Amino acid sequence: MKMGLSALKNVQGLTFYKILGSGVRNGFSAIPNFGTYVLLCVWESEADSSKFFKEHPFFKTYQKRSVENFTVYLHFAESHGVWDGTQPFTKNCKLSLDKPVLILTRASIRLNKLWSFWNKVGKVSKSLNHYDDVVLSIGVGEWPLIQQATLSIWRTQSEMLDYAYKNPKHKEVVLLSRKLNWYKEEMFARFVPYKFEGTWEGNDVENLV
Repeated sequence: MKMGLSALKNVQGLTFYKILGSGVRNGFSAIPNFGTYVLLCVWESEADSSKFFKEHPFFKTYQKRSVENFTVYLHFAESHGVWDGTQPFTKNCKLSLDKPVLILTRASIRLNKLWSFWNKVGKVSKSLNHYDDVVLSIGVGEWPLIQQATLSIWRTQSEMLDYAYKNPKHKEVVLLSRKLNWYKEEMFARFVPYKFEGTWEGNDVENLV
């Protein structure tokens, strides 16, 4: 993952990027999954991204090594917090309660809080299994255990809000994160997905949303 970062320097139109690993099961685990990775990119234009996906040797090499690829194109709606001390996204859309939404959460966890964080996060991820309107969700990260993120796509923002504010496990973790001061840095962001390519675990995600 870290070796791949150098290949992304000076790519036309690419203003922010992260290569993220995942955990076993649905990604919300301290045990690494060496088969699933996420490339998160912010582009000046969709034309720049299309050129990268079609031509760049870095992406083409990774694509050849993969048995499955999935790409989601997003407009940025809103966020709070920062990533590496910056706000990498530029707002270009509005959210709708009855439309799909992609949620990104990301945090750098304090070393002395690792045990209490990981002791709770697994219970929250299991609670997602009871929500039919979660199209997909995965836990990812820049560094195992310490720098963690989640990505989830919901059929509607309304269903996501229902989970965020009514699910007892999720509410408990949000309260604990404030009380126990788990994070050195954090970000919560919402995006509107507008195009899908490829499959996720054999499923055509566009048909699911």
